[in-house]
Amino acid sequence: MNRLTAFVAACAAAFSASAFAQTKWDMPTPYPAANLHTVNINQFAADVDKASGGKLKITVHPGASLFKAPEIKRAVQSGQAQIGEILISGYSNEDPIFGADSIPFLATSYPDAMKLWKASKKTLEERFAKQGMKVLYAVPWPPQGIYTNKPINSVADMKGLKMRAYNPATSKIAELVGAQPVTVQAAELAQAMTTGVVNANITSGATGVDSKAWEHVKYYYDTQAWLPKNVVFVSQKAFDALDSATQAAVLKAAADAEARGWKDSEDKSKQYVETLAKNGMTVGPPSAQLRADLKKIGDTMTTDWVKSAGADGQAIVDAYRK
Repeated sequence: MNRLTAFVAACAAAFSASAFAQTKWDMPTPYPAANLHTVNINQFAADVDKASGGKLKITVHPGASLFKAPEIKRAVQSGQAQIGEILISGYSNEDPIFGADSIPFLATSYPDAMKLWKASKKTLEERFAKQGMKVLYAVPWPPQGIYTNKPINSVADMKGLKMRAYNPATSKIAELVGAQPVTVQAAELAQAMTTGVVNANITSGATGVDSKAWEHVKYYYDTQAWLPKNVVFVSQKAFDALDSATQAAVLKAAADAEARGWKDSEDKSKQYVETLAKNGMTVGPPSAQLRADLKKIGDTMTTDWVKSAGADGQAIVDAYRK
């Protein structure tokens, strides 16, 4: 091989390596591998891999195995991870806007939850942008219900319960009903119930199935109080480092994941509640008194949230209620 041929071959090899250089992203998530959100995220990662021709590989770390749930947002913001998933309402102490989807009895169905998401999305995106991050998509949990180890017919029956709290809204509800709020993340919920750290819980049927709630509590009241969302977001710096074709692949996969996730959540919602019943739990709607009591709490918390969120919060509620 003469020098010219060798030079051309070296250039070709360098170009080939550059053209097919692979970028790797770590993606911490809070929930187990079989959870509906994690399953959807794995499909999202596979779609990105395929659409980018293998140029972007996203490694999903489920079950809070890379970072604990409260650490994920900061990990992406600080560059320790490139992309992540969080329960957005878990950060409402940082900014009340993050708690818009967990106002009790404001949006209690999938169509209403989508309407609220559309009303709040732009404001949420602006908050993330100021912190150097980009929102990719959001998917709701099934409607929230109440798990207890005793029957409850009114809010008065909840007094003294040790209630698991996963965000400021659930902590506030526990306080308003006279229960003791105990902060427990999803990954630790089963253990917390086993050891008696909590004996009541407001969460979705999905989390009830994930944690095998029937092994610890007997009653589930399908209050359909709200549909909290998980948000998938990326470091703006990491996103900007991608070429335009790969960016487009990420955005397309994100749009597909959002549409798929909303449908999957709604489709599985009834199945989760049926699974609770099949495993021996007493499942049913709340009594008229309990629903009325909870509605009063919801009205109070809506008013308080708008005050704390200011003009942006009022604009979101107004847009939602149009």
